Amino acid sequence: MRDLMGIMKQAQAMQQKMEEMQAELDTIEVFGSAAGGMVTVKMTAKGVLKAVSIDPSVLDPDEKEIVEDLIVAAANDARAKADRAMQERMAEITKGLPLPPGLKLF
Repeated sequence: MRDLMGIMKQAQAMQQKMEEMQAELDTIEVFGSAAGGMVTVKMTAKGVLKAVSIDPSVLDPDEKEIVEDLIVAAANDARAKADRAMQERMAEITKGLPLPPGLKLF
């Protein structure tokens, strides 16, 4: 029964840490880029897009599709970085907990 109480306390502590992490993810900003930095995006670790920056040299009206693709590539780059940041925070929270391998909490 003691083990059960210990596990419950760990679960409550983990829940609180996860709530804190969720709030922290709103403040973490990640940057993604494409075309060697000619297109960049800024987003939160939760995936909220905050800004897009496009070098004027890529703004050729005849190549609109290329610019659109670069924006998508930069956003995907930022999203991957946001995912890594979230995984790192989750690893900090769950360190020492007896979780099964491969369990994804997000």
